[in-house]
Amino acid sequence: MVEARKIHQIEGTFKMRNGHLEQPVVAYETWGELNFQRDNGILLFTGLSPSAHAASSEADPSTGWWEQMLGDSKPIDTTKYFVICVNSLGSCFGSTGPASVNPETREPYGLQFPVLTIEDIAHAGHEVVKSLGLTSLHAVVGASMGGMTSVAYSILYPDMAESLVSISGSPRATPFAISMRSLQREIIRSDPAWNHGNYDKDEEPVIGMRLARKLGMLTYRSAAELEKRFGRELIPDGRQTGEPFGIDFEVESYLEAHADKWIGTFDANCYLYLSRAMDLFDVADHGGSVEVGLSRIGARRALVIGAETDLLFPIEQQKQIADGLRDGQREVTFHALPSIQGHDAFLVDMDRFRPILCDFFNCSMNQPGKLRKVE
Repeated sequence: MVEARKIHQIEGTFKMRNGHLEQPVVAYETWGELNFQRDNGILLFTGLSPSAHAASSEADPSTGWWEQMLGDSKPIDTTKYFVICVNSLGSCFGSTGPASVNPETREPYGLQFPVLTIEDIAHAGHEVVKSLGLTSLHAVVGASMGGMTSVAYSILYPDMAESLVSISGSPRATPFAISMRSLQREIIRSDPAWNHGNYDKDEEPVIGMRLARKLGMLTYRSAAELEKRFGRELIPDGRQTGEPFGIDFEVESYLEAHADKWIGTFDANCYLYLSRAMDLFDVADHGGSVEVGLSRIGARRALVIGAETDLLFPIEQQKQIADGLRDGQREVTFHALPSIQGHDAFLVDMDRFRPILCDFFNCSMNQPGKLRKVE
């Protein structure tokens, strides 16, 4: 069986905003086929924790992180589009990151990995696109951290993508989001097993990662959803452990289950680097203000979507992106969805998100070679 994940090695020195890497690699997966005009490519950037496996395929039939959105006859229809999903530079699912071996020392990079930025992730994604022989894209798409990256990509390479799709993204991190992610990073670094980033794979900072994940889950969802799903429901007597201050409520059990599922699936140092990259991102770095930075985007169509209950990437910021793109030269659509699932709505509230993506990508006027002219 052919492995679904592919690896692109960037030759020579890869220059970053804060340092460089020698011959780093970027993992990616693809779905669909390039058309004759080679204008149906879609570049997909992920959030902080997913791999490049966005959807199942013949090579890898396992469920992807965006399974309901990507595939045959789905909103991003792989019978029409050639989709490329990259694993972020700095991650731990095949791309070079802090957990990778530094060719100079033959030891894991650890904290010797250069400071990572969203722009570096976008740049690495572009290297994959170039390696596939593409000189243009039908669209660049991203959600959460990927929303930031899709905006960064569209600024860095304004002539590459006809369309930009930013889902639950942001032009810069809010103080609240920075403080939450900073606290998560501090929790991980406070675990003695973290050992200043010098931990063995079999002795990772499990306690720190568990607590960081629990805190993260509270920022990914909303108070309204937790109230509706759990209320003040107690766990049954049969699940009581008898430990002092143990789990009493179903909502606590929910957090515990997510922490259990998270452990062993993601590297702590990679988490720290990617988390900080989101905090460092600021569209204003590209021209002096968010408005000027957004004006550098060359896409002729844009779709911006968010959930009204999103704490990490507030809907006001997503409206700021949409407003900044409305310059009279492009078609811009903005949706503020009344989903109660908070930031994670794009992963779970498919009934609201699917029709919007379907309309954007599958309207006959919006298919490759039939871009609607905006007066």
